[in-house]
Amino acid sequence: MDILFAQIQADLRSNDALRQTGALLQALQQSAAGRDISVLAKSAVEEIVASPASAVSKKLAFDLIRSTRLTADLWDTVCVGVRNDLEFPDPEVTAAAVSILAALPSHRLGKLIAESSKEIENCFGSLNDNLRFSITETLGCILARDDLVTLCENSVNLLDRVSNWWTRIGQNMLDKSDNVSKVAFESVGRLFQEFDSKRMSRLAGDKLVDSENSLAIRSNWVSSTVDFVWKKRNALMARSLVLPVESFRATVFPIVYAVKAVASGAVEIIRKLSKTRGANGTTIVDSNAERLVGVSDAVSHLAPFLASSLDPALIFEVGINMLYLADVPGGKPEWASQSTIAILTLWDRQEFSSARESIVRAVVTNLHLLDLHMQVSLFKRLLLMVRNLRAESDRMHALACVCRTALCVDLFAKESVRRGQKPLPGTDIASLFEDPRIKDDLNSVTSKSLFREELVASLVESCFQLSLPLPEQKNSGMESRVIGALAYGTGYGALNWTEPALEVVEVCRPCVKWDCDGRTYAIDCYLKLLVRLCHIYDTRGGVKTVKDGASQDQILNETRLQNLQRELVKDLREVNTPRICARLIWAISEHIDLEGLDPLLADDPDDALNIIVTNIHRVLFNIDASADTTNRLLDVQAVLLCVQRLGSRHPRAGQLLTKELEEFRTTGLADSVNKHQSRLILQRIKYISNHPESRWAGVSEARGDYPFSHHKLTVQFYEASAAQDRKLEVLVHKAILELWRPDPSELTLLLTKGVDSTLLKVPPTAITLTGSSDPCYVEAYHLADSSDGRVTLHLKVLNLTELELNRVDIRVGLSGALYYMDGSPQAIRQLRNLVSQDPVLSSVTVGVSHFERCAIWVQVLYYPFYGSGAVGDYEGEYAEEDPQIMRQRRSLRPELGEPVILRCQPYKIPLTELLLPYKISPVEFFRLWPSLPAIVEYTGTYTYEGSGFKATAAQQYGASPFLSGLKSLSSKPFHKVCSHIIRTVAGFQLCFSSKTWYGGFLGMMIFGASEVSRNVDLGDETTTMVCKFVVRASDASITKEIESDLQGWLDDLTDGGVEYVPEDEVKMAAAERLRISMERIAILKAAQPPPKTPKSDDEAEEDKEEDDEEDEDKKKKKEENKKDGEEDGKPKGPSTLSKLTAEEVEHRALQAAVLQEWHMLCKERNQS
Repeated sequence: MDILFAQIQADLRSNDALRQTGALLQALQQSAAGRDISVLAKSAVEEIVASPASAVSKKLAFDLIRSTRLTADLWDTVCVGVRNDLEFPDPEVTAAAVSILAALPSHRLGKLIAESSKEIENCFGSLNDNLRFSITETLGCILARDDLVTLCENSVNLLDRVSNWWTRIGQNMLDKSDNVSKVAFESVGRLFQEFDSKRMSRLAGDKLVDSENSLAIRSNWVSSTVDFVWKKRNALMARSLVLPVESFRATVFPIVYAVKAVASGAVEIIRKLSKTRGANGTTIVDSNAERLVGVSDAVSHLAPFLASSLDPALIFEVGINMLYLADVPGGKPEWASQSTIAILTLWDRQEFSSARESIVRAVVTNLHLLDLHMQVSLFKRLLLMVRNLRAESDRMHALACVCRTALCVDLFAKESVRRGQKPLPGTDIASLFEDPRIKDDLNSVTSKSLFREELVASLVESCFQLSLPLPEQKNSGMESRVIGALAYGTGYGALNWTEPALEVVEVCRPCVKWDCDGRTYAIDCYLKLLVRLCHIYDTRGGVKTVKDGASQDQILNETRLQNLQRELVKDLREVNTPRICARLIWAISEHIDLEGLDPLLADDPDDALNIIVTNIHRVLFNIDASADTTNRLLDVQAVLLCVQRLGSRHPRAGQLLTKELEEFRTTGLADSVNKHQSRLILQRIKYISNHPESRWAGVSEARGDYPFSHHKLTVQFYEASAAQDRKLEVLVHKAILELWRPDPSELTLLLTKGVDSTLLKVPPTAITLTGSSDPCYVEAYHLADSSDGRVTLHLKVLNLTELELNRVDIRVGLSGALYYMDGSPQAIRQLRNLVSQDPVLSSVTVGVSHFERCAIWVQVLYYPFYGSGAVGDYEGEYAEEDPQIMRQRRSLRPELGEPVILRCQPYKIPLTELLLPYKISPVEFFRLWPSLPAIVEYTGTYTYEGSGFKATAAQQYGASPFLSGLKSLSSKPFHKVCSHIIRTVAGFQLCFSSKTWYGGFLGMMIFGASEVSRNVDLGDETTTMVCKFVVRASDASITKEIESDLQGWLDDLTDGGVEYVPEDEVKMAAAERLRISMERIAILKAAQPPPKTPKSDDEAEEDKEEDDEEDEDKKKKKEENKKDGEEDGKPKGPSTLSKLTAEEVEHRALQAAVLQEWHMLCKERNQS
């Protein structure tokens, strides 16, 4: 291998273009084979990039550079070579040099573009098509990226140039060369996509925080390009038609985006964001008619390609964009139906199979744009398409869309009939899901696929979403049509959602008979909806009559629900999942109308009550109940509750169930708890049978509760089916919520709320890394990106000397869990020509591998003698190279001279940066809390102004300094689960939850109690808040990191607001307080006041308020006084105080404190 590399290097050094080309191709081959070719890359940089060579050699050398890592010095050489090539007379060489700009590291790009702006400008005006193509393509990639937007934000000159270049790229869409025109369309499309998604910026490395200025800059570019495309739309459409047909696809998106932006009014808001005044401020104000004509022109321009094109990718692109246009105000359903038919034809022809998911997603997402007839006709076909999708997330999203559409169609059609329109057949939910294959799947007991469970769960969860208030829509768009249709269908009535829900319950009834290998999630969902509906319609009370004020619809619905219940009672015999049996008994027995049963059928085994009792017997006497198939403890508890309520509601049920319970008590299957419980239930049933008017003793109102579907904790996944259930639940919930209650993107928020949005993040505060007298000033701040597991450190370097520093190297080392993407141990940034007092920006991006404390270490090396040829020449790493390379190296760069090394203090990444807020309900949080294995406890304190009592009173108005030490927690990545202010002791309890970037759970509770401060400054009252922090985590490594530096963790949490107090100091402080209180008691004892009638409680409380002691000390003092009173043998008049125990004293003190607080609040209220 060494011989081969030596041969390649020799060929690279020769001046023969053919040999150089061959050598570069061989080097690329070695790189593709996975070998380290950094030596060859170095030779290529020095011999080809930095020297004159042919255009082909240059291109291959740049390809080689892209495939390997370069040192900072070599990048320096590349930049010099590129700058020289941009001025080269041969346009092919210049085109090759331009192409490498996109691969340059972002910290070098700004300077190179700024210095070579004139040459870049000349490239646009070149007569050579290839050079115009190259500059348009490369700048189209670079200029849309975040890092360049940030560079423009810091340099007005660069901003003007880049804005001008975007104008030139826009004009190139009309270029005479087909290739240039196509690539200009692509570049403009990239700018529009980047404005929405920022995909390219993420690929380039940094995800930067959008400051207001950078957003304004990008908005300015987008709005001016949209204006250009809108004005020239006819010319651009004509130009796109004369492009080769394979290039036409690139032209679709830019035209459609610009037309839609103008037609929907989005461009107005983009202009507001861009903050431009004057010329750009009042660009186009077209009438609505003009806008609609523009949209319809674009549609008629695209429509022929749907029918005539043979390229599946082009049909798909045109179809998607026409759907995008159909959503414009005034858009026609025909535009959507044309596109949908064309896209579905691709599916039928089995073409474009790589985009199966995209085809289904496109159709289901835009289903609401079609008219009702077409939605109904497509429905069954779509269900089968969705069923055949492989990826779970795609399938779930599509299912959620399909289920929402089903509810939407059903509601819309019913409301239309109510308003006197002709009914449309097949719009009810039963008809929509009557496809034979879907029916067979729902009715069969076993099934290999999970699809039917996903379908039932999605349908039921969609019904629950429909029962909630519909989300408010401020902006017009795709979602507003759906919400409008749902609102029209429900008429904003509170219970109109129950009609489609009732149909869903009827369609999905066979699910209770399924055997799902132990999985219960889908059946639980079904039963939860059934119970909710029975509760709403009050099925216990039977079918209401017209005399009771029931409407015809209500009577019909209640009758259907009663019939459904009877069917489900018969299905009890055929339940195949053991643990569902008890749940179904619960769902039925809680809500069945026992009074409506026919007393003549009391001996009939098919009577509903007899069937329920038989199945209760089956659950109670189930002998072969293994832990894997049933949860016997839970099932027996549920069934016993059902027995109590059923037996209390109906005398015949009471007789039958008494027999069962008597038998159950005497068998060995009942443990002691069950025996006692059975005895209690029997007594209640007996009491109620003797006192029929006192039924409330054994039965309460039905609450519509289904207590079985609570979340299981991760520690309970003792069998595979439970884990699968949780996974399915998460997938369904996520898909449903994303569809019904989506979190709007940052751009959507800005477009709807304007620039007042709180989403414009303030750039983080910078930390100074150098000392006050250092010759270079360095400050840094970081930005974290949890989705990619990256942290970007942004440095600002300022030369404080009076000299101009020709070269400054910044070395960046890492400790902890940080690593460089390319695997190198440290990064070097080379800065040139640092003028005095002129700040220079630089950045470094690193990955974070796991949750651990980490720091970035910065060293600044600057060369005051650089280029002066002073003694101590520094040769770097090239001493062992052969003489020829050394000669070339010396000729390339002047001497470095001795460096001055400045070591900065480490930049610590806060541990909280590696956390994400985790939304969880208080119930789930407290269920999860005890099962978290790792725990760490510590104490912290902070001081706040004012007394504890006043602070808690003011807390409800938000003006209190009570939680001042913890106020920065609101900006940290924690979800506030719940909080409680304890007013009597001026304390609080706060609960927070979060997850690490890597999935570990971290819960935190903070308990606070106020103490009076010892140091009172000039009469200002201050109070110390003592906080007990309890942190529990799913993994010991998390708490270990926190425990290793508790003060550091507190600083990360509270930005230095809370001071850590070691445990021994806490104990010493408690002992000191006890000693002081004992001394005061001794003084009081020594005083021996003359015997007199003891003070009343209120007076005693007033005296106590004057002392600066805690509640506990007061109580102790009070107790001692009383003991003292007892020791003194003389009677002291009528008094109850002397007889009290310590507990009673404490209780009374607390009562008095509460009353006192109440009086104070009343006083303050009266005064105000």
